[in-house]
Amino acid sequence: MSAPTSPAASVLEAPPPRFSAGEASTIAVELFGLHGRATALGSERDQTFAIDDGGAGGVLKISNLGEDAAVLDLEAQAILHIRRVDPALPVAAPHATLGGGYHATVDGSDGRHFVRLFDRVHGRTGGPELAEDAVFDYAATHARLNLALRTFFHPSARRDLLWNLEHAPKLRALLPSIADAERRRLVAAVLDRFDERVVPRWPHLRAHVVHGDLNLDNVVLDERDRIAGIFDFGDTAHSAQSGDFAVGLASLLRGRDGDDVFRTARIAIDGYASRIPFEPLELEVVAHLVTARLATIVTVSAWRVERYPENAEYIQAWDADSWELLELFDATGAEAVAVALGAPRRRVSTAALATRRREALGSALTAPTYRRPVHVVRGEGVWLFEADGTELLDAYNNVPVVGHCHPRVTEAVVRQTRLLNTHARYLYEPLIELAERLAASMPADSDLDTVMLVNSGSEANDIAWRIATTVTGSSGAIVTEHAYHGVTHTVADFSPEEWPRGFSPANVETIPPPGTDAASDAERAVERLRGRGVGLAATYVDGGFTSDGIRTPQREEVRALVDATRAAGGLFVADEVQAGHGRTGEHLWSFAGYGIAPDLVTLGKPMGNGYPVAAVIARRELVDRFAAVTSFFSTFGGNPVAASAALAVLDVIEDERLVANAARVGAHLREALADVGRGHDAVAAVRGRGLLVGVELVSAGGPDPDLAGDVVNRLRDDGILIGRTGRDDNVLKIRPPLVFREEHADRVAAAVARALAAARPRPEKGS
Repeated sequence: MSAPTSPAASVLEAPPPRFSAGEASTIAVELFGLHGRATALGSERDQTFAIDDGGAGGVLKISNLGEDAAVLDLEAQAILHIRRVDPALPVAAPHATLGGGYHATVDGSDGRHFVRLFDRVHGRTGGPELAEDAVFDYAATHARLNLALRTFFHPSARRDLLWNLEHAPKLRALLPSIADAERRRLVAAVLDRFDERVVPRWPHLRAHVVHGDLNLDNVVLDERDRIAGIFDFGDTAHSAQSGDFAVGLASLLRGRDGDDVFRTARIAIDGYASRIPFEPLELEVVAHLVTARLATIVTVSAWRVERYPENAEYIQAWDADSWELLELFDATGAEAVAVALGAPRRRVSTAALATRRREALGSALTAPTYRRPVHVVRGEGVWLFEADGTELLDAYNNVPVVGHCHPRVTEAVVRQTRLLNTHARYLYEPLIELAERLAASMPADSDLDTVMLVNSGSEANDIAWRIATTVTGSSGAIVTEHAYHGVTHTVADFSPEEWPRGFSPANVETIPPPGTDAASDAERAVERLRGRGVGLAATYVDGGFTSDGIRTPQREEVRALVDATRAAGGLFVADEVQAGHGRTGEHLWSFAGYGIAPDLVTLGKPMGNGYPVAAVIARRELVDRFAAVTSFFSTFGGNPVAASAALAVLDVIEDERLVANAARVGAHLREALADVGRGHDAVAAVRGRGLLVGVELVSAGGPDPDLAGDVVNRLRDDGILIGRTGRDDNVLKIRPPLVFREEHADRVAAAVARALAAARPRPEKGS
């Protein structure tokens, strides 16, 4: 049976040259002026000879008749480019001929051949004995090579070469050359998955000119098993960077057994990523690219052995190891292999995930917000995306204050993570800059000039409490009647929203959200504390009164509360965890809208747009008095990555004018919701400031938490997420990322109208 024809004309179809070692020595002298003894090195499709002249010597390469002069120029120019961009990379350089240029021609018995001479690099070959550090460094060097080549271009780089994984589907034409039916099936399955998983994604993969064949046979290693020489650019072409990495990875895995294969693969991925981080799409396909490389090796080998049986030993050098890996991957399963090499796991059903959540996290964690759990896999701006592709408008989440996955913030986190992340016992710029920026953001007359960085709003409120009790010598606290200030043991006592039934800490008093009797309410609370022998240390206030149903007291009412606190010897803590970072649409900090000067300010949730970071801002004299009796340190508080995220958030708020946007869109949203309320008796009030809006729902003159819950769930089914709040859980809570726009506000209002109508139809007002 005749050998099948290649799917594309290439150097793979031409027979290797047949020059003797003596002829090679003569060619080296005549064309390059190098005198020495030639020794054949072996090659797949060309001839290579080591030329030993007693000194540096060289490697002579004689191409087969299928070679193209333009492609040889591509190889030479690629090498020269690498040596210019990264001179430390040990790439074997081309030598100029005596006549100039980097290749010449020589006549053989079968025709005229191109000839080149390269540096001879010395070292040893390696294989499965390479240790983890050598594997890591090998892959990192591969990434350096790609970094050097990413700025290189040559017209011949789009050559049609079967070794380029872009052309893997063309291997199907060669499958008849694989004699064993089971092995033929195995390769066909690899190609089926490549067609399904890789081909549609190939145009989206980062691509440039690559080496194309950075395997362990094309490098030499030093005594530490580090790459000491890189040669053979014969497969250089324009291709996907991740495909080029897969070529090197397949080489690193050959000869390894079982679990060592996957462990080694992950170490190599880490090494490459230390220089060039992978994009998510690249990690999704890397396993399929590796198996495609292995399939290419065995298929091309079978096809070429049919054509050139005399060169079978060299051609089949990789076959046994490649088949072993293909069989291991087949037995492991394609999905398991992909996950083992960094691809995300296949998403389980929402129901299954909810069950796993209950079993793994227990009953204490708050249950998912909605009747139908939200199974999110991605976020962007004001949108969340579920596992099934459903888009949800997020009008609930105040943590991603500048929008889900804002590129400025995510890139700040990634860049700093790659550079440094450590604790605050060292000096580094981001922490100091963040502290300075936060202090500078406080009102000029507030004297709030000292910043302590921690990890969460709960911690910030806990530290504020430690300062307050130290400075005042007292242990009593005043909070609003349904407030939430955190989860630490101490601060949980300041969060009546989550108090168990009948629980009432002896050192905590509650007051209504500030109203016309704010001063009297506070004074009575102080007296109740004193009646139990407890002095006032601090009053905590969330400036949006979020958990109290979203309230908007008058400035003088809040000032009265501050004055009453100080008259009782306490400190006033402005908790900006929920309302801060511009949400109220007036100032960066909600307390400024009341014209007050707190003693301490606490920041949390939105500060890092999802990255954990929080702060306490205080007058220096308070911190000094605290420091005089104790020390304070937070291992991760203000770490470089967290500080970089927080700085990026401040920048985005300023650059995108999000405080003004919150004011404008918030007013539009409240008016749209008020229009809904004018047509429905259940809407008792629409209130709020900026993009913190509450809609109070009632029935027969009383709070209606069931209706509120129904509306929240109907909106979820309508593709919009909101929450609910208030002492009676009957206030719709709308607090979207600050990048919310008018069209989003209109969508929310329309959905609320639909939900109210569907939940419990009522007569229109005035009917």
